[in-house]
Amino acid sequence: MSDFKRDKALGMDRPIHRRDFLNGVAVTVGALGTAAATGALAEAGVVPWPQDRTGYYPPVLTGMRGSHPGSFENAHKLRDGDFWGGGNAPRDTGEVYDLVIVGGGISGLAAAYFYRAARPGARILILDNHDDFGGHAKRNEFHLDGKLHLLNGGTLEIDSPFPYSPVADGLLKSLGIDPPALEKACTHDEIYGKFGLRHGVFFDKETFGQDATVAGMPNRYFGTGGSWPDFLAKTPLSPTVRADVLRVETGDVDYMPGLSDTEKKDRLSRMSYAAYLLNVVKVDPATVAFYQSVTNGEWGCGIDAVSALDCWGFHMSGFQGLKLKLGPAPRMSYTPAGYVTGGSYTFHFPDGNASIARLLVRSLVPGVLPGHDCRDVVTAKADYAGLDRADNQVRIRLSSICVRARNIGEPADPKGVEIAYARGDGVWQVRAKTCVLACWNMMIPYLCPEMAETQKAALHKLVKTPLVYTSVAIRNWTAFQKLGLGSIYAPGGYHTEINLNWPVDIGDYASERSPEKPILIHMTRTPCRAGLPEFDQNRAGRAELLATPFETFERNIRDQLGRTLGPGGFDPATDITAITVNRWPHGYAPEWNALWDEPLPEAELPNVIGRKRFGAIAIANSDAGAAAYTSCAIDQARRAVDDILAL
Repeated sequence: MSDFKRDKALGMDRPIHRRDFLNGVAVTVGALGTAAATGALAEAGVVPWPQDRTGYYPPVLTGMRGSHPGSFENAHKLRDGDFWGGGNAPRDTGEVYDLVIVGGGISGLAAAYFYRAARPGARILILDNHDDFGGHAKRNEFHLDGKLHLLNGGTLEIDSPFPYSPVADGLLKSLGIDPPALEKACTHDEIYGKFGLRHGVFFDKETFGQDATVAGMPNRYFGTGGSWPDFLAKTPLSPTVRADVLRVETGDVDYMPGLSDTEKKDRLSRMSYAAYLLNVVKVDPATVAFYQSVTNGEWGCGIDAVSALDCWGFHMSGFQGLKLKLGPAPRMSYTPAGYVTGGSYTFHFPDGNASIARLLVRSLVPGVLPGHDCRDVVTAKADYAGLDRADNQVRIRLSSICVRARNIGEPADPKGVEIAYARGDGVWQVRAKTCVLACWNMMIPYLCPEMAETQKAALHKLVKTPLVYTSVAIRNWTAFQKLGLGSIYAPGGYHTEINLNWPVDIGDYASERSPEKPILIHMTRTPCRAGLPEFDQNRAGRAELLATPFETFERNIRDQLGRTLGPGGFDPATDITAITVNRWPHGYAPEWNALWDEPLPEAELPNVIGRKRFGAIAIANSDAGAAAYTSCAIDQARRAVDDILAL
């Protein structure tokens, strides 16, 4: 089949929603920078900025989201030393604030919340490079056949490997969020169980010799599960690989006889999970392909770059016979060290942690989000035109990329901070008594070139994990029903996870219960390069994401869903109605990895050195805590605010 015919069969010529404009407002870098909307006219209010116009509502945008066009280009110019030439001198807006926060994610919004609690009369400006607030806590909003459907465009769950700190827990409670109560009342996993939906695997022909979609893989997270022998009998795996998988999943062999618990854990910390399976469990090399991507969703890289000890701590298979004692161990990273014995409470809103961001905005900017509790915020429509009004005590300014944060006077005795940001075709400057940088920490050396080289070097070491969360609207989910599938693992797929939207009912929001009706699919892709150290895989994945156009994502999405769900009657040309690709080249905050990082005292950790207050500039974001969790983002916001309050 020719490429043209193949694309036509996939539906690449079909008119799905690829929104670039909303109520006449373009949300691309070119349109945000039109001459009519910049300069003195915009500042005088003659022509409003896009976010100030009636009807501006980015949650409904489809196409390329996350790090969308217009949200990063000037930051890359700054990184490459190409920004400040050619008349980019900032124009002073004349605005003066008590605090300017760079980054409107949960950490930045929480910093504003904490600062205002300490200084109730303070004037605060929040700058964000995206066209929406929330940072990684983005909301994907669809209206399908007249019904509201939501998915997370970034962070999904209120969870953490360790219990929430009193600070983070207190913030949630102050917003009216009681995760255990909400989990009990609002989560309805039984919806899919009633249809007999289970976890399954898509085996692709490129990796496993033939395409095959097989339901019934035992899984503690979804559906009724199944038995390993029954599942394996239906797969295209060879008899040798089937036997190996069964041994890994159900065996009880001690592969390290004669070693103590401590010795076993130390040895596991010095080998990858792939090496453990190959060299210790001694599986056939073809077996590794089945497990290669099981770590992608958590670490953003394959089992070749994650230690076997961390995989044991995350309750992965093959360690049963070692009889290891539960609990954290030396040389474990943050996530498995917590999850090995428990974790925090859990809950997720239908739009993920975007609802937390929305609750914070409701508290900070009265009138922008109607309602009064954490249930009605889910269906409330935000009035973006109210975010940056001059009479607001707290103002949120979108599509504004910070390009400089400079102490006025010597950092040892600062007299304030000058903050420059690029917006549209211009560069603008405001002043503040203090500043919190709640943005990606690796950008801070470019924003603060006067910072000490040791601190800048530490910040440069923080390499974030790239990932893609894709939301796909489909006409119905009868194909999932016919195949008996609710979630799918695709070890060789472009996206390695496919899930029907998680069923959560809250307030006036109700999950879909009829397979004949439209629904959203969540797909996860973590672009990684097997064989490299974790951070090098992250760098390669980031470059790939930034170079991949939406058309390539769409073609791969259609192809994968067609091949996976086709046996159930799914037609990618007619059954897909909208696609949102949430691209995050800088995704998860980095954690310590025993395979590549030497143990260091806490005071010498890059994130600890990097987050030190610099004059009147403090540093927040989950990067500063080296843990990709909402609780960490909140805790780091509190620490950063304490740093500047100490001035």
